[in-house]
Amino acid sequence: MELDISPLAPAQFAELNDIDGVDIFTTSIAGGYKGRDNLLLAKFCEGTSVAGVFTTSKCASAPIDWCKAYIDNGVARGLMVNAGNANAFVGKVGAQTVEQTAQAAAAFIGCTPQEIFVSSTGVIGEPLDPQPMMDALAQLDDAKRGGYEAAANAIRTTDTYAKGAGATLDLDGVEINISGIAKGSGMIAPNMATMLAYVFTDAPIAADVLDALLKPANRASFNAITVDSDTSTSDCCLVFATGKADIDPITKLDDPRCALFAEALRAVLHDLALQIVCDGEGAQKLIIVKVEGATSDQSADVIARSIANSPLVKTAVAGEDANWGRVVMAVGKAGEPADRDKLQIRFGDLLLTDQGQRSPHYREEDAAAYMKNDQIEIGVDLGLGDGAATIYTCDLTHGYITINGDYRS
Repeated sequence: MELDISPLAPAQFAELNDIDGVDIFTTSIAGGYKGRDNLLLAKFCEGTSVAGVFTTSKCASAPIDWCKAYIDNGVARGLMVNAGNANAFVGKVGAQTVEQTAQAAAAFIGCTPQEIFVSSTGVIGEPLDPQPMMDALAQLDDAKRGGYEAAANAIRTTDTYAKGAGATLDLDGVEINISGIAKGSGMIAPNMATMLAYVFTDAPIAADVLDALLKPANRASFNAITVDSDTSTSDCCLVFATGKADIDPITKLDDPRCALFAEALRAVLHDLALQIVCDGEGAQKLIIVKVEGATSDQSADVIARSIANSPLVKTAVAGEDANWGRVVMAVGKAGEPADRDKLQIRFGDLLLTDQGQRSPHYREEDAAAYMKNDQIEIGVDLGLGDGAATIYTCDLTHGYITINGDYRS
């Protein structure tokens, strides 16, 4: 059964520019997933560089092992993604499936299997039969070509809408394009990226430079979101640079053009990350948790995640209950330095607590009215230092239980 589109979904799929050197194909395997195409193949021109970040899960999927084995080569000719089966926790057959399907994709493109990057998403623990994928790859033709919206739809599982974001920038008087897609709705507490995200650019950037730009952009975007505190076995974010833009290659991190590209890349990843949170399973509200005044940025991050992952905080927001006591609880349980008598908590611009007690300016009716918004900002000032962090999450509703209780049914 197709899920209702999240009330936080954007009005329409982003308008993304085609990337010179990227050809996209989508088709269905095993009847598709929920009636949609569920196989994506992106073909890249020769000379495409690649960088990526991957899940730190100790139970990573076979496709993650494959990608990590070849990412340091820095060269890509193809990306293959299937939805509906994660090809995870299936023993040696998982690696065999990846190798066979990578060989089939390589034969279609005309490259080595090691230049094919593979992702799978869906149910964990079910063997993935490679033959339907190999048959589908053998039958790809121009009729199967698609755009970025088709690609974003082909990688969906419980997502209620396709996710895309893009940017353009000027480098040396030439327009540079960045177009990205992502999927993710549940099992989102990335410890690297998110379930799946792919970004394409025509900029000529060396793989090591691309890697150096991706990691900090990832920390401030995909690594700053959580839906349910669960890190997937299949998380990955890959960036492919075809080098088709007519400018001198960027081969050094101290190239002044890096800062301009990094800013645009961060914007694309941040947009995709927020779309994932807004499509959190059963989500009705976006929650932004801002912590400042901590003893360090790392300490602020731990406290912000404690708040963002608290079921009590998330259900209070779902119920539009201004129960700031649950925020106090989440700060206190985080195990980081905090002084009860210096703690300030805000909902939006409303000061709720001050000097270890309810603020004298607090009015329940004002807080209750604020909680009716679609976007809730929880602010915490510890008053101890300069550490700060921002984490994005969503509320926790009955819809989350319904979706996950029926996931394999």
